[in-house]
Amino acid sequence: MDEQLNERRRNMILEFMKEPAYKPMKLKEMAFLLQIANEDRGVLRKILTDLVEEGRVQVDQSGRYKLPERGVYQGTFIGNAKGFGFVEIEGEREDIFIPESAVNGAFHGDTVLAKVSEVKTGNRREGVITKIVARGMQEIVGTFQENKNYGFVVADNHKFNSDIFIPKEHTKNAMNGHKVVVKITNYGDESHSPEGHVIEILGHVNDPGVDIISVVRALNIPDEYPKLVMKQVESVPQEVDPKDFAGRMDIRDWQMVTIDGEDAKDLDDAISLVRTEKGYQLGVHIADVSHYVTEGSPLDKEALKRGTSVYLVDRVIPMLPHALSNGICSLNQGVDRLALSCIMDLDHKGKIIGHKIAETVVRIDRRMSYTSVKKILEDRDEKEIQEYKELVPMFELMLEVSQLLRERRQKRGSIDFDFPESKILLNEKGVPVEIKPYERNCATKLIEDFMLMANETIAEDFFWQELPFVYRVHEAPDSEKIAKLSTMIANFGYFIKNTGEELHPKEFQKLLGKIEGTPEEALISRLTLRSMKQAKYSPECSGHFGLAAKYYCHFTSPIRRYPDLQIHRIIKENLRGRLNEKRIQHYERILNSVADSCSKTERRADEAEREVDKLKKVQYMTQQIGKEFEGVISGITSWGMYVELPNTVEGMVSVNSLVDDYYYYDEENYKMVGKDTHKEYHLGQSVRIRVENADMESRTIDFSIVETME
Repeated sequence: MDEQLNERRRNMILEFMKEPAYKPMKLKEMAFLLQIANEDRGVLRKILTDLVEEGRVQVDQSGRYKLPERGVYQGTFIGNAKGFGFVEIEGEREDIFIPESAVNGAFHGDTVLAKVSEVKTGNRREGVITKIVARGMQEIVGTFQENKNYGFVVADNHKFNSDIFIPKEHTKNAMNGHKVVVKITNYGDESHSPEGHVIEILGHVNDPGVDIISVVRALNIPDEYPKLVMKQVESVPQEVDPKDFAGRMDIRDWQMVTIDGEDAKDLDDAISLVRTEKGYQLGVHIADVSHYVTEGSPLDKEALKRGTSVYLVDRVIPMLPHALSNGICSLNQGVDRLALSCIMDLDHKGKIIGHKIAETVVRIDRRMSYTSVKKILEDRDEKEIQEYKELVPMFELMLEVSQLLRERRQKRGSIDFDFPESKILLNEKGVPVEIKPYERNCATKLIEDFMLMANETIAEDFFWQELPFVYRVHEAPDSEKIAKLSTMIANFGYFIKNTGEELHPKEFQKLLGKIEGTPEEALISRLTLRSMKQAKYSPECSGHFGLAAKYYCHFTSPIRRYPDLQIHRIIKENLRGRLNEKRIQHYERILNSVADSCSKTERRADEAEREVDKLKKVQYMTQQIGKEFEGVISGITSWGMYVELPNTVEGMVSVNSLVDDYYYYDEENYKMVGKDTHKEYHLGQSVRIRVENADMESRTIDFSIVETME
């Protein structure tokens, strides 16, 4: 059935059922009133069945169809280890609190119907789950525990708050302490635990790498390629065929470099830059992945399924197999490569005065690292300058143009978060031996500036052509979150202009400028970031709040991001004059789904990276128990305070561990206050802590306060 026709029919039926005169009726009655022929009643039955499964329509015991009663919402249940949970509803700002007594058999990730009650928990709506529409988690990763006649599995995800019973014949001979994947066969009831079969043994909990692969499996991230994909990879050439140069702009004689981290192997962007009479010509040259990954092929389907490469502390799970990502698609030094180039003409102030998008052939002069470029430009290292002497003038020009572009972005209000990220170093057994902040430098910033410029240029070009496209969009933050941020930063003496109208990103930029170089910079930067919405992909160009950009897309990383690969196809079809009405309709039909899928896989990758970092930080802190460190209070709740150390590790100081007084949480001012002593703990306060515990199972770190530093 045609997707668009099917959607129109679904909407027609829903609109019919929303009419005030509608009364619950059977399929036969509905077909008669809607004048649906007998031969089309199967289609009507299929649509109604789908709508019932989705929870958008209900069917009573007599087989009559009706809309859900008022106050009933469909959403995703988010479980909590303590038994209660929340229902997140798409398009709604506020979720529904579900007390433990009203969960009614739902597990984390389930699609449910929830009826809102009159009761409220604080300012939050409270409700009861009335129906489980679809189970969310069919497979669970956890730790196997053996009994004489059976086994059970404790889920790694504590939001799935029930052990899973495993009949002896379905244990796959797992032993105590094995990390396993379980397929759930029965979700149980009030008196019975869920039941399942062990389908894979990942290894023992103490084996190197098992902790990370457990996170990968739990989030259902594919880490092996299907045979059909690898068969296609066998036909991918190892070198560029000169026949493919036809119709391309040959710029192999342009001075051009890649600049990446030392350990990067998938090099998908190269830079060229020359001075011109009018200013500068900046070239951003991106690997032409779409030449080798054709639409609808096994490689393409697998790339869309993955959506993005996932970068974890000890491995990369690539979107594309290594033969492409590190081979024919990678812009390796000294070899011919196919590229898609955005060549921009800038005036002396860094303003774009013209651009050209072209299919090209390139050859990279040198594979540079951020460290080397920093040594040349910042440290003026003589040895490094001598090593790359023929390229030094271009690097100096890059720094000049980068600063112009950054100044222009700052003038319009672009927000630049510059707090340290952490780099976790592991030994050969996968044990963390050091956690250190990963600082940005002039080299990382100039690549960022050039990539942003290319992404904006491409997005604006295709917006004005009114062609189907995938944009990177970022909505303005909610006023409630801004009000909360305003209260938090007021504790530090900072203010943000919040008139209740839509906020301009310049207000955030001003705040970040004021806190630069202060002890509270990292904390307020993170609080500001948390107040913002998450960026996503969309076929609609609604702008990027954080960058203060009207037009933005992801064009520069097709080796590791599917949206970039998707728009490369559109760009190339347009350049070749093949974007006819039929192809335009094709893209209009698929791009909503592609954008939604890519947003979801991006969030999944982010979650994997966060979870792995968290478990490695906990593992590192198990070696630091009893030691003292200085840190900053980074969060306060009714149950305690979070303290962040300079290496970005965050731990909890339980309110119960503050034994000098009875402390309560002053929610309005985000403070912990002693009832008798009136002693206060506030956000950003420096404290000395002792590491009391680090629990690998719950991934939590417990601190106690030794003394306050101010």
